[in-house]
Amino acid sequence: MAKHDPNRHAMNKLSKYKILLILGYASIIIVSIMIVSTLSVQKTDKVLKNKVSTIASSLNVQMKLNLDSYLEKMETVGALAFASEEVYNYDATDPNNDEYEALNTEKIISDKLYSLCIMENFIDYGIVYSNNRTVGKISNGTSNLFGNRIFTDLYSKITHPRTHDGWFTGYKDDFKRIYYVKKIHNNALLVISFYTSELETVFDNPEAMDDMDIRLINSNYNIIYSSVSGEVGQKLSTDLSERVDSLDSSTIIDDDYLVSVNSCSDDWYVISSVPTKIILNEKNEVRLYIYMIAFLAAVFSILVGIELAIRLTNPVSSFFSTLTAKAQIDQLTGILNKRAFEDCCEHSLKHASYTESHALIILDIDNFKGINDSLGHAFGDKSLAKIGSILRSTFSSEDFLGRIGGDEFCVYLNHAPDSSLSYLNYVRNKCDEVCDALHKAFADDDSKLRLSASIGIALFPSDGQSFQDLYAASDKALYLSKRRGKDNYTFYNDSALSEAVDL
Repeated sequence: MAKHDPNRHAMNKLSKYKILLILGYASIIIVSIMIVSTLSVQKTDKVLKNKVSTIASSLNVQMKLNLDSYLEKMETVGALAFASEEVYNYDATDPNNDEYEALNTEKIISDKLYSLCIMENFIDYGIVYSNNRTVGKISNGTSNLFGNRIFTDLYSKITHPRTHDGWFTGYKDDFKRIYYVKKIHNNALLVISFYTSELETVFDNPEAMDDMDIRLINSNYNIIYSSVSGEVGQKLSTDLSERVDSLDSSTIIDDDYLVSVNSCSDDWYVISSVPTKIILNEKNEVRLYIYMIAFLAAVFSILVGIELAIRLTNPVSSFFSTLTAKAQIDQLTGILNKRAFEDCCEHSLKHASYTESHALIILDIDNFKGINDSLGHAFGDKSLAKIGSILRSTFSSEDFLGRIGGDEFCVYLNHAPDSSLSYLNYVRNKCDEVCDALHKAFADDDSKLRLSASIGIALFPSDGQSFQDLYAASDKALYLSKRRGKDNYTFYNDSALSEAVDL
């Protein structure tokens, strides 16, 4: 019998412990990584749903605002017809009308309406009188649709008592056209109509959410516009109508759909929807990679596992970053949109010390409507983009720049000068730079384009400690700048401000 070797026994025992230690450690690592991986997948699912819900809600609000802006533009074009005295003074139903003078007046009105009609893709742009006589562009389709009840039925569509106008569609189940009617006097109505397909430019879906379907419906769930071909005039599907029933502004996500709804005037609703499985497709791919890399990490090494896990999370982070950026940046000017700007300011002010100096500056572009009216909205958009570029080049990268309205911009000075220059003079210099830059950028040789800015300034903490207080103060200062003749800036604590506010 071989002699017992204690060293060999110890080595075998050590090897056994080593194997048991490796197996135990490996088991712990595998179980730990699997638990962490499962929790990560669940957390990714929850975070992704919340993020996409927030972004979808923001996008749907933007679609609603786009629609409101588009309809307001149509109403503005309609209001231009009232610039002609003949439009609101002439009554084709007056039995005392001289036939020759009536024909001459109607020609003047018709020429005026046709000159305005070419500004947009209108089907109808004309006047209907209570005796069913029409002047301007009234299409055969509209005449045949309404027949001899054209004035009576159009008059019944005036739903806004204050402005004596209204929008409607779906007359006799015809949802291919949208109508706008405005009362001229008791015997005359201005009528504008355009095809619902024109709304494609209003509901332009960003690439980040190109799988989302966008619809405009009325209170009876009839589809007025849809990004899905062939749906106009049909009823909204039960799957969606049950989810948005009785809701005015909300976002819902469940196992089947993400749906966002916002109410508009005239009982219309903008609805954005996308199947939940499409939203979670990327998450499902990420989950597969998480489990795969988790297994490899447990088998080979913790360091390799950590490295691969980091790389695996990069696509998700990039996905979130892309969606967040699209929801925060105003695509036309390249600066923050209203919601993102307010969030940044509120966060900064919440952590600001009363010993710090900050300023909130509101810039309202003077005479901007003249650009849209004379040079067109496309040129106006280019001008807004140029203004955004001017603000980026004038202010520090630490400052917050935002577009808070159509032609209204806001700057939050988050950067203090590193010099002996007083903060008040620093703010003045910045406002002077903006005014000079606007003068140079918008001053052509033919004097057709002259843009300037009226500016209101509020200082933290003397004029307010919250964003709302500072905004209200700077808005009052802006009002005074307007009253002073525009193209100037005013501080809220200006001695003349209280006098102006009291007027």
